[in-house]
Amino acid sequence: MTIWGLIIGGATGFAFGGPIGALLGAAAGTLAGQQLRRHIDPEQNKKVAFTVAVIALSAKMARADGVVTVAEIRSFRERVQISEGDLHRVGQFWDLARQTQDGFEAYARQTVNLFGQKSAILEQLLDLLFTIARADGDITNPEWDYLRQVAAVFGYDEDEFNRFSDIYSGENPPPHLVLGVSAQASLDEARSAWRKLAAAHHPDKLIAAGMPEEFIHAATDRLARINHAYDLLSRQKTASSKPV
Repeated sequence: MTIWGLIIGGATGFAFGGPIGALLGAAAGTLAGQQLRRHIDPEQNKKVAFTVAVIALSAKMARADGVVTVAEIRSFRERVQISEGDLHRVGQFWDLARQTQDGFEAYARQTVNLFGQKSAILEQLLDLLFTIARADGDITNPEWDYLRQVAAVFGYDEDEFNRFSDIYSGENPPPHLVLGVSAQASLDEARSAWRKLAAAHHPDKLIAAGMPEEFIHAATDRLARINHAYDLLSRQKTASSKPV
């Protein structure tokens, strides 16, 4: 069963409460109807929690400027695997998440409790939020405020958030920003940063930490950008070190 089937099919057996558990319960009562409920393996808990957090924070992200656009929903689908059969009910779950009384802070805090502050999986989630924010053009001021507040709950300070904004809000961010090193960093420093990031953001590592396979495309894209940044920066450093 896909992660969407577990969430919107009324699965039970989750080992957490809070706003994520409440949203799952609302989905089971509203969307699953009289379908047979299935118990899930406790090891699936984090995957379900990650998916619900992404949907809830994405839905509230799309509301941050008061308008939910088709482009924002389409951008989410382009980064996340959703079958045609699940698409309608995922849309219903999105709408349900938008309407919950719990604010985004509650979902963000519970997500931190599950995955740890400043973990690679939280950065992956932020990447998805930036994708939605810029889907219909420029990121609006309310969306910037929303992203900054979510990042703060995740444990990132203002400098770290500014780095994320440079990486995720543009098409071609400077490679040293992607790697998290200074523009004057040596090739050895860049290589060390690249190795750490590539290991932390490898899709297999993220899946082991609780990211469902349905998000593999977004994770693969993130790793590709890390690798491209190192390749570009290493070529720049090598070229600049050659004698004229």
